[in-house]
Amino acid sequence: MARFLTRTRGKGGLHWTDWASYAYLALGVFVMFAPVLWLVVSSFKTEAELQHYPPRLLPYIQKTITLPGHDEPLPVFKVTRGDLAGQQVAQVRRIGLVSQVVRPEDPQTIVKVPISDRAPVERVALATTNYSKLFARFDFPRFFWNSLFITVVATAITLLVNAMAAFALSKYEFRGRGTVMALVIGTLMIPQTVVLVPLFLVVRDFGMINSLWGVIIPGAATPTGVFLLRQYMLTIPDEILDAARMDNASEWKIFWRIILPLSAPALAVLAILSIMWRWNDFLWPLIALSRSENYTLQLALNSFQGEFTTDWASLLAMTVLTLAPIAAVFAFLQKYIATGIASTGGK
Repeated sequence: MARFLTRTRGKGGLHWTDWASYAYLALGVFVMFAPVLWLVVSSFKTEAELQHYPPRLLPYIQKTITLPGHDEPLPVFKVTRGDLAGQQVAQVRRIGLVSQVVRPEDPQTIVKVPISDRAPVERVALATTNYSKLFARFDFPRFFWNSLFITVVATAITLLVNAMAAFALSKYEFRGRGTVMALVIGTLMIPQTVVLVPLFLVVRDFGMINSLWGVIIPGAATPTGVFLLRQYMLTIPDEILDAARMDNASEWKIFWRIILPLSAPALAVLAILSIMWRWNDFLWPLIALSRSENYTLQLALNSFQGEFTTDWASLLAMTVLTLAPIAAVFAFLQKYIATGIASTGGK
């Protein structure tokens, strides 16, 4: 593998096509991972650093000092002009364009310095409090459990329901099979917003509003999943099923013991897609859930944005924690996406 990745076209050195290929790959890696890197680094920045202009990549925090006579740590500044030029001072308070500061060696004497004549003393450090205060302000384990329960249960139901529908549409001959399949595919052209009101009324009449099941059940069957599995099941030879029927195997046993194991690649693809859909779903949980104890992580993210202000530090930290599980699942199982989708086209 290492030899394959490092092979070049030039014999004595790198050919210009090698340089072009490496440059193209490097650009692709930068475009894909630069936003993610910026997100992770920004989640360790303080609110003041996030508002800093121009923005900086590394997280900086202002140095503070604790002095006698002051209960709270004071921010440290370096005076750039005036009698105290070059000295570090601690700011007690700011009034308009004037900063009241004290020298560390004389914390009782207040000196007035224009804010334009001072610069903050900063150092690179991680604001880990962005993550720790999440667990103090919000019931993060509860939100995580809600998202995990919805994702796992909904994915399991989706796989079962879609697999049964695909099995019927691929292995049973009946009048109108093509019409049914056309209707299933046709539902992909219907926007989700069109069915939100009828879907809400149905879920309400079944008493599943403010219930996790009200988020799970409506998306149990997906036209994408039915189409994906049907296309794969068409490649399974009918002779295998006929041989099983000759051995007195029931239709359920054929489905459970033969069809599902042979459809494992397509099921893996659908499982990954379903996990991503359910974990990142926001609109329908926002409509179906109004009690905070039933919130998912996506709804909890929305609580950091107020009418007039947004807690960006907590929002970015929560975003990283929300993306970490789905990113891990995709990283470990992404190979099944290409192989599974490619195999649905035929063998």
